[in-house]
Amino acid sequence: MKNSKLNIDWNLKNISEKNYSLEINKFHRYLKDKGFRDSTIDGYLGNVHRYLEFSKATKPTAKDIEKFRGYLYTKNLSRSTLNQYGYAIKAYHQMLGDQVDFARITPNNTIPYYFTLEEINKIFSVICNIKHVAMLKTLFFGCLRASELCILDDEDIDLKSLTIRVRGGKGGKDGVVFISDDCASILKEYLQVRPQLEIKGRKPLFYTDYGNIWRREDLHHMFTTYKRRAGIEKRGGCHVFARQSTATMMIGNGADISVVRHLLRHNDIRTTLRFIIVSDQMKREKYEKYLVL
Repeated sequence: MKNSKLNIDWNLKNISEKNYSLEINKFHRYLKDKGFRDSTIDGYLGNVHRYLEFSKATKPTAKDIEKFRGYLYTKNLSRSTLNQYGYAIKAYHQMLGDQVDFARITPNNTIPYYFTLEEINKIFSVICNIKHVAMLKTLFFGCLRASELCILDDEDIDLKSLTIRVRGGKGGKDGVVFISDDCASILKEYLQVRPQLEIKGRKPLFYTDYGNIWRREDLHHMFTTYKRRAGIEKRGGCHVFARQSTATMMIGNGADISVVRHLLRHNDIRTTLRFIIVSDQMKREKYEKYLVL
């Protein structure tokens, strides 16, 4: 009886197809041990995985770094994104015991995006889900980062004093932020219908319909879905909505720059100064008020 030919692929696999999960897992543990925030870790892991795939090595050389840096420049990435790659690659090589040079690029002093009061109201007007309204109002009035909202527990909310305790914010810092009466009212309605659930020893303020902790990516997807539903095509996600828009709005309404800095918990007031750029309507109102003969 004649044997049939076995259908086997004996070709050598291209090294670019190598699975770098082992190295990425080691890097993840290293960043955790160093106290990096989860949101920072997510970005670093993605950048380093692309770096290893490009270099086709688990211990890229100085020449590999230069080639990868040149490749990034061809992608027309923002200066901020290039810096994030640099920070991630430096951290990876520090884990390996190497010191590498990936010079930081001074970011452009660009005008930040923001949503107008009308656009923000449009977004809220199209939301019919009480949980999503409560989440986005807490995000907005608390001037929170997406990662900060996702890790809020029931005990972090004080509806009597209208405050929220933020744990493990940027730089690992804790803080207290304010919310409005309107936000507190929505939270009360939400808590009346929401069953309390314990997840990994925590009682999260917000959890998904599948009983999981919210992730930044899911929150961003939820927000952009409502933004499109409201007919807003302007760029920007949760950060523009709850940080850049709130800062621009408060400064445009006459808030002292130092007060806005503390409300947004900026370490450097130069970060807050970027939001002095306000809408044309606000500038016109100030112009007509103060430039009078």
